[in-house]
Amino acid sequence: MRNRRERGEGQFGCLVGVVLLLLAGLIAYRMIPVKVKAAELRDEIVDEAKSGGRNSAQQIRGSILAKAQQLGLPLTDENLLINKEPTNIVIDATYTVPVNFPGYVYQWKFHHHVENPLF
Repeated sequence: MRNRRERGEGQFGCLVGVVLLLLAGLIAYRMIPVKVKAAELRDEIVDEAKSGGRNSAQQIRGSILAKAQQLGLPLTDENLLINKEPTNIVIDATYTVPVNFPGYVYQWKFHHHVENPLF
């Protein structure tokens, strides 16, 4: 009677595991930087909403768009809505980032919605 090593059954499972690990690594390598940049932009939007009482809507718009350009995110003036009222501010930013994989482009959609009272 032969043991498992002689028949080669254990090597296929190891190969599948290595392929899955490499695939997960590729996905993480491509998607984590995009997620970090989107989080940085969201932080900028939250900070601008908090200081909305001191700055005009155009100053807020310029700051957010400059940060998006610095991060390389495709946020445009048309996709950034700022509604500043006497008591609160609402900022909506919507954009799509294409993430390239071999043979496939994933369109990752982001929507940041921030409401903050003005003091």
